[in-house]
Amino acid sequence: MTSVWRPVDGPVVCVGETMAALAPTPPRPLDSAEDLRLSVAGAESNVAMYLADLGRPVSWLSALGDDAFGRRVRAAVAATGVDVTGVRTDPDRPTGLLVKDPGPARTRVHYYRTGSAASALGPDTLDDERLRTASLVHLTGVTPALSASCRSLVERALGTPADARPYAVSFDVNHRPALWRDGAAATVLRDLADRADIAFVGLDEAQDLWGADLEAADVRRLLSRPRILVVKDGARSATAFGDEAACTVPALRTDVVEPVGAGDAFAAGFLAGLLDGGDLRRALRLGHITASCALKATADHGPLPDPDTIERLLALDDEAWVL
Repeated sequence: MTSVWRPVDGPVVCVGETMAALAPTPPRPLDSAEDLRLSVAGAESNVAMYLADLGRPVSWLSALGDDAFGRRVRAAVAATGVDVTGVRTDPDRPTGLLVKDPGPARTRVHYYRTGSAASALGPDTLDDERLRTASLVHLTGVTPALSASCRSLVERALGTPADARPYAVSFDVNHRPALWRDGAAATVLRDLADRADIAFVGLDEAQDLWGADLEAADVRRLLSRPRILVVKDGARSATAFGDEAACTVPALRTDVVEPVGAGDAFAAGFLAGLLDGGDLRRALRLGHITASCALKATADHGPLPDPDTIERLLALDDEAWVL
């Protein structure tokens, strides 16, 4: 079997904004909803929570307002086993808020995060003591879209040469068009993703950003520097490109309740599988298993199967996997 590069085993640090989230319950268009459910939503904390569910030691670094939403977010993330002691409370800026608007074809998301506590994060966030012992730092393309200081944070993390930092860097493109009003997304996100040790991107994202006719192999040619590149093709499959080989694993068949958060869940599962010593096939399978749990939940974070069920799914032969 071809050897696979992986980060050294150890704690993970996820960095980025998490907001309070409101969504109609039961799911229906916002303008006709009578009740809203309060939860939390953030790409990086989603990854952190699923990593904790999978037994990985993980911290989340961010900033929250000194308000009820901030206290709710902190408590919700901490309840899953994530270390939140590095999350700063900002006395002057509020916690961000998002509101989901389910529709017959897709769920629209409305953001109220301008001037939020997390938008004031900057490069000094990376001076946190937790990074000294981290094996992996996870970032997404949401953060550089929030503010100039947030972009500087991500640029510092990805601009530091691999041999000059004790941890690997994982970057999920996570393109949110509504956040990129300056038209810079295609250039900035490609540059940042290509500096990461591990990069994630959806094929649909790549096509929107860099060319409608792209296939997974084309994306690898565009993002040639990451030691591992994962290209997710929606409900069909995901392909991981390593130093010497590529591996494609079909997605699990899943009845979708709400797609938001599935990409974060996939990233967490893949990273956990890699850190646990698995090969690309096992890591991709764990990514699909974790993503399927998010797809079945109305919140961004859904419950995982028990460990025995996960191991049974991971051990299936290829024919049984696709059934």
